[in-house]
Amino acid sequence: KYAISFFVLLGWTICSAQVIETIPLPPAQKTGGMPLMEAFQLRKSQRSFSTKELTPQQISNLLWAAYGINRPDEFRTVPAAKNWFEYDIYVLRSDGWFLFDVRKHALLKMGKEDLRIYGGTQDFVKAAPVILVYVADFDRMTGATDELKKFFSAVDLGYISQNVYLWCASEGLATIILGQVDKPKVHEVLKLKPAQQVILSQPVGYPGQ
Repeated sequence: KYAISFFVLLGWTICSAQVIETIPLPPAQKTGGMPLMEAFQLRKSQRSFSTKELTPQQISNLLWAAYGINRPDEFRTVPAAKNWFEYDIYVLRSDGWFLFDVRKHALLKMGKEDLRIYGGTQDFVKAAPVILVYVADFDRMTGATDELKKFFSAVDLGYISQNVYLWCASEGLATIILGQVDKPKVHEVLKLKPAQQVILSQPVGYPGQ
C-alpha cells in the first residue's frame, strides 16, 4: 500500500517538469569503505570545494547512501516517519539539474542549465561539482497537520544528511548542510509543485585548497 501510493505521488512530482533524459547509474558499491567509528571521527562540515568532478560511480554510491533502497518492500538506508518517504533529491551539476529516481537508481535529467548558483547563498557553494537539494512533498504526508509535516520532514532530513556526511568522511570528500538557500527562487527554477517545500541543500565534492 505504502509503496503504491508513494510511486503514484512520485509520478505526479515528475510530471510537473518534463524529463529530458533518463541516465541509469552504475549499481551502488555496498561493501568496503571506512570502518564506521573512523568515519565518525572524520565527519565534519567543510566550506572549501575543488571543482574536480565526481565519477558516476561516486554519485551512485552517494545517492544510494543518502536515500537508496536496501531491503525488500522498497525500504531505504534511512528511516521515514509513517513510511511517507516524502523527500525528493535534486542534483545540481554543471551539465544540468536532475531528479534522483530511487526505484530505478537513475538520474532524471530535468534541465540543461547549471543551477548551482542557487544551491546556497555563500560564494563557496557554486564551486562544488554536486549540490543535493532536499525537497519535501507535503502531499505525501497524509493525515498529518502542517505542524507535524514540518516536524517529521525535519527529522527525516536529519537522517539523510547525516548519511551523506558519513559517506563523505569515508570517501575523503567534503560536504556541509546549508540552510542559507533562497527557497522561493529554488522552488521556481526547479518547477516545483505548491506542496513541495525546499528544506536544505548539501554540496559535495573534493576538499578545496
